Parts: sequence; C-alpha cells; structure tokens
Amino acid sequence: MSNKITACPPAEALDFSVLLSATRRGARLARLMTVAELSARGLPTESAALVVAELAANAALHGAVPGRSFRLRVSLHETALLRVGA
Repeated sequence: MSNKITACPPAEALDFSVLLSATRRGARLARLMTVAELSARGLPTESAALVVAELAANAALHGAVPGRSFRLRVSLHETALLRVGA
C-alpha cells in the first residue's frame, strides 16, 4: 500500500453570474443553475446546492426591494475554494 499523495487535476475555471428575480422561483433557479455548472465540470454539488439555496432564498425573501432582482455569482478558485455571492 502506498502513502503517495497525488494532486487532483486542476478544475476547469468557473466564474458565472446571472441576474434572477427576487422570488422563490429565482431562488430555485439559482440552486439549479449552480448544480448544473458544477456537474458539467465533474465537481461535487451537494454542499454548494445547500449553500446557494439558503443564500438565494434569504436574498429573495429578506433582501428584496420590490421590482428588483438579485445577482448570483459563483466562482471557483485554484485553491478549490468555491465562492458564492447573492
């Protein structure tokens, strides 16, 4: 048995941003789009889906100004750090 640690290949760059309506539908779309983007790159989605769902729902429910949308931005850095902003 070898204790050799092999580095994972670098993930394809991820940086997307989308403007969504401040509604429950917009929050749902934020989660679905994040999962689709991560899945397309072969990255795990479960934790990111939970975080995005919570942030987007909070943005739509508590941070909404009538008639305004919210922006979802998701980016992946070389250090495998996923940043989510809503």
